[in-house]
Amino acid sequence: MKSYYLLIFFAMTTHLLNAQNTNDPYQWLEAVEDKKALDWVNNWNKKSQEAFSAHPEYKEIYDKNLEIMNSTDRIAEPLIYDKYVYNFWQDEKHQRGIWRRTTMESYLKDAPEWEVLLDIDNLSEADNIKWVFKGASGLYPDYKKFLVSLSKGGGDAVVIREFDAEKKSFVEGGFYIPEAKGSASWIDESTLMVSTDFGEGLTTSGYPMQVKILARGEGMDDAREIFRGKENDMGIWGSAYHTPNKVYQLISRRTSFYEGEYYFIEKGKSIKLKLPADIELNTIFKDQVIFQLKSEWKVNNQKFAKGAVVSIPYNDLIKGKMKFEPVVTPDERSSITEILSTEDRLLINMLVNVKSELYSFQKDKTWKKEKLNAPDLGNITLASSDRFSNRFFFYFQNFLEPSTLYLGDAAKGSIEALKSLPSWFNTDEYLVRQMETESTDGTVIPYFVVHSRSMKYDGTNPVLLYAYGGFEVPQLPRFSALTGTAWLEKGGVYVLANIRGGGEFGPEWHQAGLKENRQRVFDDFHAVAESLIANKITSPQRLGIYGGSNGGLLVGVAITQRPELYGAAVCAVPLLDMQRYNKLLAGASWMAEYGNPDIEEEWAYIQKYSPYHNVKQGMNYPEVFFTTSTRDDRVHPGHARKMVAKMNDMGYHVYYFENTEGGHAGASTNEQRAQINAMIYTYLHMKLMGNDTSQAF
Repeated sequence: MKSYYLLIFFAMTTHLLNAQNTNDPYQWLEAVEDKKALDWVNNWNKKSQEAFSAHPEYKEIYDKNLEIMNSTDRIAEPLIYDKYVYNFWQDEKHQRGIWRRTTMESYLKDAPEWEVLLDIDNLSEADNIKWVFKGASGLYPDYKKFLVSLSKGGGDAVVIREFDAEKKSFVEGGFYIPEAKGSASWIDESTLMVSTDFGEGLTTSGYPMQVKILARGEGMDDAREIFRGKENDMGIWGSAYHTPNKVYQLISRRTSFYEGEYYFIEKGKSIKLKLPADIELNTIFKDQVIFQLKSEWKVNNQKFAKGAVVSIPYNDLIKGKMKFEPVVTPDERSSITEILSTEDRLLINMLVNVKSELYSFQKDKTWKKEKLNAPDLGNITLASSDRFSNRFFFYFQNFLEPSTLYLGDAAKGSIEALKSLPSWFNTDEYLVRQMETESTDGTVIPYFVVHSRSMKYDGTNPVLLYAYGGFEVPQLPRFSALTGTAWLEKGGVYVLANIRGGGEFGPEWHQAGLKENRQRVFDDFHAVAESLIANKITSPQRLGIYGGSNGGLLVGVAITQRPELYGAAVCAVPLLDMQRYNKLLAGASWMAEYGNPDIEEEWAYIQKYSPYHNVKQGMNYPEVFFTTSTRDDRVHPGHARKMVAKMNDMGYHVYYFENTEGGHAGASTNEQRAQINAMIYTYLHMKLMGNDTSQAF
């Protein structure tokens, strides 16, 4: 619904909503750092930690998980900048991590010689701040200077500081952007394009509303504004894209999560592009601007399908010459997940029935397509490419093949396996099936089942069902040593459901579950659960579910709508109060996904599934394990806190753990990750494997 329509209804509903909100006895838990709220958190943490740590499986799972995470056998994830490969690494000796680099020649050896640039543990100790490294962007073309992003405790808000890679230190008096949910991009060594909180107001989603040019030596108050959005926009971001011939300056004005406007800056003036509101600009390659369509588009006597990738010369685009050219068009069972460029090739990672295929494209008079000889029947992830050659890195994995790093040459079409993770468990004892079931409306929903070769179809198998179902994010086959050691080896079965709302089959699959159609997502999930039970893979008492963030909402809905289907539920960093989600942190930015609860007719369909409003007394709910983070500045911890308090007061036994840092990821160090994972799998053992020794509290 258009923004002006939202405003009309806002005035009509404000009084009613305020009256409803004042009747919420748990709203005080939304005060994140309030002493009373934190005392409540600490009390719950203590009770849950004691319950889980007393279980015989806990220490074994924790120790094995920490061993896996700290293992030196892990692949050092590569990021290519000119002649160096950069990497961020955490292990037992470096709990908060080190940012380091080595030459390409050294990286390709079994034991690379790393040069440490920044030690986050030492920095945290010196500053007395629990810093979390959030990445660094280098200055093209020599990459001697970087903009390093650091988060306090792992939240989305970051401090941005200029770093000299040659001197291995922050630049004294260099660029510094105060903490905010913002970004900065190099135009040249003396100039940045900055999107941040300039003290002049943010959008209702808490993101930047302005883009300014910041020159070296200037203070933030001196920066020159080049674009200003509106308060009810989702956010405004600026970025610069460097090529040998030009620095492209781009403004993205997001009016909602899925719609917006693009502008290029030419000679100090912004040029608005004549494009569909939901089109996505992917990259600029050989002076071609690459877009992906989210809806069907008729332009210049041409018709492009939903999900297609198209291109247009930059100069034609800014002059309004709308002669687009197709690059690739997926069908109804395929989609595009990633686009990356090398010096001479455009790489496109496609999904075909939830399995990856990798293609290289060359621009001549038309786009020439070549399928690369990458591994099949699994999940490809593009890692990094070289701007000065056609070399690139990618990963391949599936449920039973550990992640392997490959080096490819997009021009030659060559692929070489470099390094693989250890499996940590005997994968030969297991197999994977891709199954299907019909949802309520007849739509076919695929799902993967990973189980031992000796599994019996007798309804007694403990099953962990995972799904997400939102924001066009596909759920793909992924190897997990933790799931293997803590779940499969213990007799468990793992299931991944490809429900609507995700991106497994392109924009259509996602859009089918938006706003008033959200119930389809939940029906898909229930249908997979029913299929697992009907096929005697498991039974309701042995079926556990797990989801985080939007997946946490999915779990919350599952237990309140169909509690008879589930014996256990892990609800992580969740959205649960769907009446107030748009007023908490970044929540307003997701109204394009869920709808606006401040509009009466939209709240009418949201309230039907909002877990916080549909939890009732006298129901046979599973004993849910809720987990979140105090430092999550994306999905407010108040969602989980309030749901726990409400269910506890209704007499339900639940578990709750809130990590004091970690942001939306839930953890910042390997020790924290090991602890949370050990709690989750211990809980699943307790509830689904018949060895629950906990006592109600």
